[in-house]
Amino acid sequence: MTELGVGLDVGTMNFVAARYTPKGMEYSRITDAYIDLDVENIKTLKMSGIKYVQFPEQNDVVVLGDMSFQMANLFKQEVKRPLSKGLISPGALRAQYVLNELIKHVLEEPREENEHCFFSVPADPIDLPDQDVRCHQNLFNQVITNRGYTPHPTNEAMAIIFSQCRSSSYSGIAMSFGSGLCNVATSYMGVMGLNFSLSRGGGDWIDIHAAKATGSTTARMCTLKQKGGFSVYNPPKDSPDLEAISLYVRTLIRHCLEKLAEKLRLEQNDHLETLPLVISGGTTLAEGFMEVFKDEYDTLRKKGQIPRVADIVKVERPLDAVADGLLALAHNEYA
Repeated sequence: MTELGVGLDVGTMNFVAARYTPKGMEYSRITDAYIDLDVENIKTLKMSGIKYVQFPEQNDVVVLGDMSFQMANLFKQEVKRPLSKGLISPGALRAQYVLNELIKHVLEEPREENEHCFFSVPADPIDLPDQDVRCHQNLFNQVITNRGYTPHPTNEAMAIIFSQCRSSSYSGIAMSFGSGLCNVATSYMGVMGLNFSLSRGGGDWIDIHAAKATGSTTARMCTLKQKGGFSVYNPPKDSPDLEAISLYVRTLIRHCLEKLAEKLRLEQNDHLETLPLVISGGTTLAEGFMEVFKDEYDTLRKKGQIPRVADIVKVERPLDAVADGLLALAHNEYA
């Protein structure tokens, strides 16, 4: 019998669904981005097999996923993101339509009626006090329900704990450096303690500020960052673009660690030295990210500004870690 349950990572950059199949764990993913094109391009898009959607009574089509970045670079445009800083804007109806289409690409029909689907939601961003995750959570509750599933919203950083901290009885500190937010949580035996997110903590922030510094586009900065081939710890001195990306990676890490340090000092937990600090998220894929992270962490440790932890661990597959943890929770519903 095929095992039931789905884990769905609702990320600012990627949607990733994980489920068990007879061949093992299987992932479906799509880039959370789109670009608008004139409706006259629809025949060419059909011939090319490019993912797109056309809305009724509108004179344009929307190209979905990875191809939107390629077309944005080609036409020197900016891609559009349905999720801004990790959250859906309440009045963004067009973005909501696009999100529905993106979810359809990764979340197949349920294997049984009301199959359990655990999906990720961010914590409230402490640097955007007017933002509330409830609208965002309610939207995805409805979308997933409409697909025939029973939805279970779950904190993103806690999903990483359930994915990576089995050996420590689901105790640890997780930092998820996504595109829109950095999500942080502490867990003790699977019970969430401290949790928050930072809007100035995601890969998009790096792209925006690097683009401003160099007079380029965020789409180009994102493409360069994902392409890699350089270290953000020791960037080439002959490339202003790569230097700018590296500068803002370090600035972002320092900011997130300083905020984590502030929260941990307030928490005053005596067991922090026994907990692993688990680092995940797509932004960590940049070569040299962990070298910069440990450099900034050590600087704060020497100043006595951040508590000691048992270990700092980078997740091996940061794009799948959230979906893995959510799938474990979904599968547990059938245990």
